[in-house]
Amino acid sequence: MARISVLGTGRVGGEVAYLAAVLGIADELVMYDAASAFLQAQVLDLRHTGIDVPVSTDWREVAHTDICIFSAGIPRNPSIKTRADLLHANLPVASECGQAIRRFGGVLITVTNPMDANNYYLCRKNGLEPRRCIGFGGQLDSVRFGLELKEHTIRGRPFVIGDHGENQVPLFSHLEDPVDIPLREEILDRLRGASMEIIKGKGGTVFGPAYHIVNLVRAILSDARTVLPCSCIVDGEYGTSGCSIGVPAVIGREGVLAIEEWSLDPWEKEKFGLARDAVRGLCRELGV
Repeated sequence: MARISVLGTGRVGGEVAYLAAVLGIADELVMYDAASAFLQAQVLDLRHTGIDVPVSTDWREVAHTDICIFSAGIPRNPSIKTRADLLHANLPVASECGQAIRRFGGVLITVTNPMDANNYYLCRKNGLEPRRCIGFGGQLDSVRFGLELKEHTIRGRPFVIGDHGENQVPLFSHLEDPVDIPLREEILDRLRGASMEIIKGKGGTVFGPAYHIVNLVRAILSDARTVLPCSCIVDGEYGTSGCSIGVPAVIGREGVLAIEEWSLDPWEKEKFGLARDAVRGLCRELGV
């Protein structure tokens, strides 16, 4: 039996709860949102599907779930240039929601931006096991990278590490075809702005994040032990500590089973260094 909780049931959180129910992934759901009328509407809308999945709106039940998705807070909009700009707006939300996961023993998936900093904050502030805290974003960035590669007929598995933001690091050295520096920079620039067209057109991303979050949930519940790009609390890996950052992670029932240290070429090392500095800078502002 899988009990899944969602803190923040807006666009992405609500869609994740719906998919978890309709796909038979969740046997029980706990849904919580600070906007109580909106929360009740989301729960009623879900029940009107006729899917027989019990739904609780008691935040105290979060501690007893297998997986918690933290998606509460203010989403990015066209006036917010980078995800990092949301740090101080969403930090009080993360702090408030912390009471729901203080005794949480399951796997936490952090979605709220700036995701890397929030994942680190929730882990440290609430005394959670670092390997049970997974930041979501790398899967989505990797798919966007794959679309760029397809457009340029470049072969290989797309994989993005670094931060989920301006300092993401697409791994070109692990592709089948070589890619020169000018094209790398062009593709990276396009990746940085990949979500903004969606945000401007419909207010925010929904389908892509929700789909990949559910796939991450599946990987955890099935103990898939598959390598996915996730933000993890690092302790020396890639010469980095004191933050959560995107790395190749082996994902299974207990969360992050291992972090794989892949070789990086000079361009990738430089970009990863920028990501490390940016994320550690945000994490130092958290006071944890």
